[in-house]
Amino acid sequence: MKLNRSCLKNREAFEQISVKLPDYDWDRMVQATEEAPRWIHFGAGNIFRGFIAELQQRLLEEGLEETGIIAADTFDFDIIDKIYHPYDNMTMMVRLKPDGTMEREVIASIAKGVKADTKNAEDFGYLVKAFEKPSLQMVSFTITEKGYALTDFKGEFFPFVKKDMEEGPEKASHAMSVVTALLLKRYQAGGYPLALVSMDNCSHNGEKLKSSVVTIAEAWVKAGFAPAEFKAWAEDESKVSYPWSMIDKITPRPAEVVEKALKAVGIEDMAPVITSKNTYIAPFVNAEVPQYLVVEDRFPAGRPALEKAGVYMTDRDTVNKTERMKVTTCLNPLHTALAVYGCLLGYNSIAAEMKDEDLKALVERIGYVEGMPVVTDPGILKPVDFLKEVIEYRLPNPFIPDTPQRIATDTSQKIPIRFGETIKAYMEDEKLNVDDLAAIPLAIAGWLRYLLEVDDEGNTMEISSDPMLSELKEQLKDIKFGEPDSMKDGLNGILSNPVLFGTDLVKAGLSGKIETMLHKMIAGPGAVRRTLHEYL
Repeated sequence: MKLNRSCLKNREAFEQISVKLPDYDWDRMVQATEEAPRWIHFGAGNIFRGFIAELQQRLLEEGLEETGIIAADTFDFDIIDKIYHPYDNMTMMVRLKPDGTMEREVIASIAKGVKADTKNAEDFGYLVKAFEKPSLQMVSFTITEKGYALTDFKGEFFPFVKKDMEEGPEKASHAMSVVTALLLKRYQAGGYPLALVSMDNCSHNGEKLKSSVVTIAEAWVKAGFAPAEFKAWAEDESKVSYPWSMIDKITPRPAEVVEKALKAVGIEDMAPVITSKNTYIAPFVNAEVPQYLVVEDRFPAGRPALEKAGVYMTDRDTVNKTERMKVTTCLNPLHTALAVYGCLLGYNSIAAEMKDEDLKALVERIGYVEGMPVVTDPGILKPVDFLKEVIEYRLPNPFIPDTPQRIATDTSQKIPIRFGETIKAYMEDEKLNVDDLAAIPLAIAGWLRYLLEVDDEGNTMEISSDPMLSELKEQLKDIKFGEPDSMKDGLNGILSNPVLFGTDLVKAGLSGKIETMLHKMIAGPGAVRRTLHEYL
């Protein structure tokens, strides 16, 4: 049995192996999309195939939509050649449950996969025609936060962005330049309204998208490639809107256990591929079951009935609050705490850490005890229910192969939001006492201990990349494992840095507690475990 259009005529065989097939006329959907496209998506990877495309599948099955999604990739064109075309743009979706069971479904709502490459006349011409049609309502994105970036850390345009600005829309190469070039075609075809919806997991994503598009449009206006009215149209949100969103679903790299399970039931050609851009991707997507998408409801050309597929359609303030709930209290702080202690204690799986009584107690205290008193309540989701699902269902899922080593990457960039916001909230609330915090200081002390590059057994430990790593290691260079007295000069230089922690921890009154915790953790082998156990 193969994953392609032939499976639709082989329904009985797929149902016998518990694979759900789409319940709509696939050929009709493809034709309808060709004639009057309504939705284009940039970023053809797993979060799109395993979550966003499923939304449209639900609407197609309920008769609420007739068209599918056009998937375009701006970065890794091998994905289109190796994962889309051979399988008629279909995906084998495998939902992984903590009890070890799997749900399998063929997601077939992607009508066409194309390369968003100005050098590819056929594919880019197809996108131009789609952008020129009045029927198009929305263009969505999962291209990662880096996909929107035009400048380096010095604030200077990347060379390839500068080249795009100088050479104009016909030779655009950067994702944002390509999108702006297509927007210019739409403007020239009649200026039909449109929503550009970033669904990437980054704060104020719609704002980032708009800023990049308008910046490129402005450069092209100045260079004479576009009229001034084009920039005005692109930044007028009654014409082109940029809704904000919050997305939450883990879609890890393809798991070998899933590939073997699919092969065992007779589904052929499921092996992952490694593209020329080093993307590890498969014809299947394995993912956790829980998923959340909250979208600001501003669509000047109309939109699919996404709320009927489980999307929370709301206002910008609620999107912001939902993201803040997740990032500062209910998920991300727990992840970071597990990351640093998982590395120190020799774990290579987040799920395995959740079987550790000390670590489970740590994240329960960060969330339930210290986070809940100051959590942002978005109104559409109950924070305590979201947190409970994270702790009891999502983090312990052994089929989600997330590692503490991966999550520990760039921790210096995460701590101000993940822990600093809660600390500041305690400082601002007269009814709360910052001295009552124990788990959050433990997480910070654990991170400083992690930066010493020695695990709890005293072995040298490789630590994950971080843009501030060299600076931090320099400040901690005198602190030695097994020599508590090496901390005699204290940590005020680091702990008073509001860039690192979102606030001055010395002024907050937490520096002494964190120093004491770290002092105990460097005593010798097993000291990290003993310190955790003592405070929890």
